[in-house]
Amino acid sequence: MAGGRKQTGIRRSDRLFDIIQIMRDGALHTAHDLAERLEVSERTIWRDMATLRASGVPVEGERGVGYMVTAPITLPPMNLTMGELEALHLAVAILGEATDPDLSKSAQSLAAKIDAVLPENASPPSTGWGFAVYPFADAAAGFKHMPLLRDAVREKKLIRMSYLALDNTASTRLIRPLQLEYWGRVWTMSAWCELRNDFQVFRVDRIEALIDTGATFKDEAGKNLQDHLAKMDAEMSSQGPKTAI
Repeated sequence: MAGGRKQTGIRRSDRLFDIIQIMRDGALHTAHDLAERLEVSERTIWRDMATLRASGVPVEGERGVGYMVTAPITLPPMNLTMGELEALHLAVAILGEATDPDLSKSAQSLAAKIDAVLPENASPPSTGWGFAVYPFADAAAGFKHMPLLRDAVREKKLIRMSYLALDNTASTRLIRPLQLEYWGRVWTMSAWCELRNDFQVFRVDRIEALIDTGATFKDEAGKNLQDHLAKMDAEMSSQGPKTAI
């Protein structure tokens, strides 16, 4: 076990998400370093890498050498709007969980065809559009919040949010939603958090409640999306990206 420690209370799907966040910097990461950072064994990291590959994540590498992503892991630049991508994602995910074997098989086939045309993913088409990584219930828990979040990003609405972090710590925050990101079944939201006075990345499925305050915000130096992306680039260059809380 890395450093004699053992990660407790964290689901495998959450750990896989953390690995993807860490590896977004495009650098080479050894299984030993990842195990130390996530407090699991190297054998666990090897299994996680196999799962990510099977799910279509563009990861290359091997034991004893290290792992790195071979293409940017971002929202696919298809000719789809955010709403269209969300609708497609939901439909394929639902059908993939269907008890009807023909429908489920067709959903898997459709997912493979979608993977095949995503320009960021240079790896061979996977057999499931993220099916192997996140249970459908994870994403479904956050779907109800997407309309308000999309509107808040477009209209710069100030939102009050009740949030349950991955360590099950609950908090109420006033946020400025800046961007929604898709990770294969799981959506995240980058925002400026008034409570922390800093940028934060939130898992949409961990949001318990949202309230439109009726107020809006204006872009401010140090608090807008461009500043957030610049800060992420700097963090990636130095120590890896910030993980969703």
